[in-house]
Amino acid sequence: MTDSRLRQFDLIAFDWDGTLFDSTAVITRCIQRAVVDVGGQEPTREAASYVIGMALPQALAHAAPDVSPDKYSELGQRYRHYYVQHRNDIVLFEGVLPMLADLKSRHHWLAVATGKSRQGLNEALHDVDLKGVFDGSRTADETAGKPSPLMLHELMREFGVEPERTLMIGDTTHDLQMALNAGCPSIGVSYGAHEPEAFHVLKPLTVAHSVAELNVWLKHHA
Repeated sequence: MTDSRLRQFDLIAFDWDGTLFDSTAVITRCIQRAVVDVGGQEPTREAASYVIGMALPQALAHAAPDVSPDKYSELGQRYRHYYVQHRNDIVLFEGVLPMLADLKSRHHWLAVATGKSRQGLNEALHDVDLKGVFDGSRTADETAGKPSPLMLHELMREFGVEPERTLMIGDTTHDLQMALNAGCPSIGVSYGAHEPEAFHVLKPLTVAHSVAELNVWLKHHA
């Protein structure tokens, strides 16, 4: 990779929901409605949003502790039913596309590390604006759910990048813990699913409060 001496990071991995896409409210409501549909008590907004970023089976089980395991399959089906209904309501945060274009122009490798399924991510990546933007991706169903470091370990191996040259960016403690477990630096964003007060113990390099703020930090430090 050219000009690597000018960059602190060669590989930048992004979480998806709540970091690049403004999907937290939709996902939270889908989780709440799915739990009620299978006879569970509706989780609070905080409880439902906390599990965003986890692999779907793990997330739904955590959000619905009063639902028996034999209903997890139905719970997942009901979640997907509601999510598909609202899929077109989910859009990129303002400023994401220019930020990604800036990073590409500076020759960073860009990747996605997400709790979404491979099918779900592939459907999202069909968006014409995102074609060719990402150089690699890993999903929870093909590796392991966060905060396991497996997604990042596989991406680092794929690109031949050391942990200290890899940056993870996410909106949840699951993302930042995954980075810590992988030995990678991280950035937290406060506009997604988790309150940023919980981030500091996980030692992110910074916490960005908007995409514009994140972009400025990346321009000066990445």
